[in-house]
Amino acid sequence: MTKKIIPIAAIILLFSCNNNSETTSSQTQETDNTPPLINYSTINAFPHDTTSFTEGFLVHDGQLYESTGHEPDLSSTRSLFGVVDMKTGKILPKVEIDKNKYFGEGIVFLKGKVYQLTYRTKVGFVYDAKTFKKLNEFTFPSQEGWGMTTDGTYLIMSDGTSNINYLDPNNFKLIKILGVSDNNGPVAAINELEYINGFIYANLYGTNYIAKIDTASGKVVGRLDLATLANEAKNKYPDALEMNGIAYDSVAKKVYVTGKMWPNIYEIKFSY
Repeated sequence: MTKKIIPIAAIILLFSCNNNSETTSSQTQETDNTPPLINYSTINAFPHDTTSFTEGFLVHDGQLYESTGHEPDLSSTRSLFGVVDMKTGKILPKVEIDKNKYFGEGIVFLKGKVYQLTYRTKVGFVYDAKTFKKLNEFTFPSQEGWGMTTDGTYLIMSDGTSNINYLDPNNFKLIKILGVSDNNGPVAAINELEYINGFIYANLYGTNYIAKIDTASGKVVGRLDLATLANEAKNKYPDALEMNGIAYDSVAKKVYVTGKMWPNIYEIKFSY
């Protein structure tokens, strides 16, 4: 938020007119326009593979899935997705793509299929949700692919901007663009996504915030500040990177969060 700059003359005038502290306070106090914080509690912590460069995170049929990208400067990272073993934090791969060609990004399950984005190649992949056999490839209108979720009808993807795009899963045409903003303007760098009870929750790249987004207006109506968990991750494993990953188990009513190369996955509880 940009701080208001009060001219010196105005300050002199305020003090010369009277010493009414209430008047002075009301004229100089800055209004907080940031969306309200959502209180949360940490319920549990599970292991997470510190070689996992997390790009996608979701629960499907009671199992936690994670997708990762290969960062060239980190030789241990891979572009894959699979089921997370909650006892070890390791990913049991279902699909791995050529890390020399593609940087794996977000995934989503929808109507018997799995959809996977890649970063800057404008290519997505479609797999059978049971066999994980590749069925198809697709292109998308954004220059980059980041996070993905679904409302049960559309593929909902982010591309690092302040826009969230709705795609038709049948032909991958752009149905609508949801511009995301708060009281201070557009909210950029929208990353990993999760659809929970009619709202989209989005990691904001480079921050410790998850934004709660109204799907009708695009307004950020609340935010989770996970700085405490991020600091804990960094203290446990100094190479841990930014927070990225929110997954919702709609049956068990559980929410899991993590970050790139974090040592833990956290189960958190909040009012959604």
